[in-house]
Amino acid sequence: MMEQHSSRFERGTDGPKVIVVGVDGSESSLRAAAYAGGLARRQHALLAVVYVQPVMAAGAALGVPVAETTDEIAEDLVAQIREAAERVRGIFDVRWEFHTFRGDPYGGLVKAADELKADAVVVGASEQAGHRIVGSVAVRLVKAGRWPVTVVP
Repeated sequence: MMEQHSSRFERGTDGPKVIVVGVDGSESSLRAAAYAGGLARRQHALLAVVYVQPVMAAGAALGVPVAETTDEIAEDLVAQIREAAERVRGIFDVRWEFHTFRGDPYGGLVKAADELKADAVVVGASEQAGHRIVGSVAVRLVKAGRWPVTVVP
């Protein structure tokens, strides 16, 4: 008589089911999205593409309609991602969603990862020189120690 073992999976032991990738239109974030897409495909995971809309204090924008500008960026990113998804349709079958969160990049990605129940977070390496000294969003996410974080150069 064969023994039957119940197949109980614990979170994080059977591969990621939700992979969050932060995109902001920079080259490194788009490379991160491509990498995360491949990871999601191989793991049969949901790819959650997240754009964090910056929130500026009243007056800081000096009359520039910031919300409209960041909405345009989000729409442009969705269009780029859709176009890339269409190009590889049939070759790579990846389930993906686009989400917009508001706030600073770190806070927005933490909120996204929490709300979307992320198993892994992928971000592009910072392209700003000052971040090499002060610390980037990627470093802060790693230090938070709440999810595996992959930083794509």
